[in-house]
Amino acid sequence: MTHRITTLLALTLFALTAGAQFPASWTADNGNGTFTNPLFYDEFSDPDILRVGDDYYLAGTTMHAVPGLVILHSRDLVNWENISYCFDRFDFDDDAFALKNGREVYGQGIWAPCIRYANGQFYVFSNVNGKGLQCYTARDIRGPWTHHNMQGRIYDLGVLFDDDGKIYAIHGYGKVLCTELKADMSGPVEGTERVIIPEGNGVGEGHHIYKIDGMYYLISTDYAPNGRTLCSRSKSIWGPYETRVITADETYGYHAAPLTQVPRGTQPRIGTDGTAFALGPQDKDATACTNAHQGGIVQYKDGSWWALFMQDFHSIGRTVCLMPMTWVDGWPMVGLPGNLGRAPRTWYKPGLSPSSSLTSSSETRHAPYDRSETFDGKELGRVWQWNHNPEEKMWSLKGGRLRLNTMPADQLMWARNTLTQRVIGPQAVTTVELYVKGMKDGDVCGLGNINVPCSWIGIVKEAKENKSKGKSGGKENSDYILRCFEQLTNDTIDVPVGLSGGRIWLRSIGDYDNDQAQYAYSLDGKEFKTLGRMMPLSYQLITFQGSRHALFAFNINGKNCGYAEFDNFTVEEPAADRSGNIPYGKTIRIINKATGRPAIALKHGVLYDSHPGDRSELTQFRVIDRGQGRVALQCADGRYVKVYGDGLPGDVRFTDKLDASAPRAVDEVNSAEFLWQDFLGHDFMLLSLKNHRYLCKSPTTGSPYSMDSPGPDPARRNGAVLQWELVSNTD
Repeated sequence: MTHRITTLLALTLFALTAGAQFPASWTADNGNGTFTNPLFYDEFSDPDILRVGDDYYLAGTTMHAVPGLVILHSRDLVNWENISYCFDRFDFDDDAFALKNGREVYGQGIWAPCIRYANGQFYVFSNVNGKGLQCYTARDIRGPWTHHNMQGRIYDLGVLFDDDGKIYAIHGYGKVLCTELKADMSGPVEGTERVIIPEGNGVGEGHHIYKIDGMYYLISTDYAPNGRTLCSRSKSIWGPYETRVITADETYGYHAAPLTQVPRGTQPRIGTDGTAFALGPQDKDATACTNAHQGGIVQYKDGSWWALFMQDFHSIGRTVCLMPMTWVDGWPMVGLPGNLGRAPRTWYKPGLSPSSSLTSSSETRHAPYDRSETFDGKELGRVWQWNHNPEEKMWSLKGGRLRLNTMPADQLMWARNTLTQRVIGPQAVTTVELYVKGMKDGDVCGLGNINVPCSWIGIVKEAKENKSKGKSGGKENSDYILRCFEQLTNDTIDVPVGLSGGRIWLRSIGDYDNDQAQYAYSLDGKEFKTLGRMMPLSYQLITFQGSRHALFAFNINGKNCGYAEFDNFTVEEPAADRSGNIPYGKTIRIINKATGRPAIALKHGVLYDSHPGDRSELTQFRVIDRGQGRVALQCADGRYVKVYGDGLPGDVRFTDKLDASAPRAVDEVNSAEFLWQDFLGHDFMLLSLKNHRYLCKSPTTGSPYSMDSPGPDPARRNGAVLQWELVSNTD
């Protein structure tokens, strides 16, 4: 609790000061030949991966937001760039896709894509609720894309272009179906649907189908009773299939966020009084769907195999993790030899290895999006998406600003032409300048969070009678009200403000790893004041999205009225720069999160734990940089931590010598080297390069430290997650 409060305080202090600048945005690439999950610290749901030559493409769900069906490109599976969307807007003649006439498609839209390449062109298959199967084709991955409405009740599908020219779609939950598709993408081939895996085999949904060395492999995920990923294989597309679990319980030490809940038997309107919603109880020990599950697999150009699976990742939404795979007896298992089914949070980039002399690939380290926006260009940045189809005539980029004309709405979730982008974790401070001179009576505009429940901070222009009729002739004048609204509590805070130059700065302070955020404002762009409480955030299955920043303008009097202008949208990420997260050259104490006790190098020769207040020499360890994220630990008395045997309790002991000149492939050296697993905020794990398991101290048995833990539990209290506490800067 103390650490959490300290984190929030530090983030708030950062947000309220103007001087500190953190230009870096989260990228998984650590710059030393390793990467750290998640690949993107923002939402990317239902990932499907495709390799064409030395290029890799990742397609993901966009639900009701447009442009839709996002596609990223990479050359190394770690550094990605947003290069395309399959469409700019939904082309269905349906008010629901445009938030018109009280209709919406929240939690629907387009989702669970499958991306493939065949016949010299790219295909992206996906489902639209109520419209059936859709396909988008293009010769160039950047478009233009052609839309084929294939209809038919086929969703959450995997598609295989088989060697004989036939095209198969695999779909369904529990009872898995195979349907042949027409080559011209006009629809399914009538009469071809067959059950290939009967109900009762523990197989789920989110299918990804591959043909590898003549064998058909089906990757799917199941959420009953909790998330896990399976592989089914057969010599024929029609079966019979045998099935194994290939990964389970890999949460990377994250528990589920509290889900938004609605009263049983009710369907509250999406923009209703927030008291119709509630945040559910939080079970920090439950895996739920926080473990890596639905996604695709791909073979890297060096022959290695990798999985790109998603997690339900707090209020951020669903994130993607990159997981090495190991083939065992013809099964593609997630993980490394000695620890199958689990995968490191930090590992070597594809093409590199613990024995590699390289520290990085030729790919430039970069984030997938430019999140900050000056609005100086002729087009919006690729990170932006509209909440439902926009009304094109009611917005513009003009004079270096984004102008949103107000249209009727009674609440943020019903405001048309709301421009959004996903929040970025683990923490972020987002600021925008708002110009209000174009507002008219009843206009509301500002910065919000599109979620259920939603929230916002902004300016309301209200008409009031001027009591001094001598100055206005009895006419009305308008006052600006600064308002903070939280739907969960149906709470509104109003502050009258005088806006010099018609401008105000609005800010969102997000601590998304801890599922909370707070608003702030400034009248001069330098000093910020918070407004409203630190609000709890949730992940929810109503819109099937995490939190999203929203720039909005609407009119509560039912009119098309004035306009608001936005400029200099900035996103600052104080935790994105991880260069100091590993305390190289420093002397630390290692505190076990499960017990709160420091590790101690007993004279008896084993690693054990001491009483919480022990600050003796034998609880001090120097962190030695061994390159590429590897470390060695040297006790203050000169001994080095080493793994013996299989790493069972008592086999984490010590050696007097660490031969820095010996090849890393020599067991004597690898047994005393560990790959640091950065969990942020001084939390970490140590992965043995000998058996691919983690340093661990049972919180209950009294046994000494072992190197046999498969990984963390969701609450980080099974003894495998540690904290470091600085003793001194040794070097």
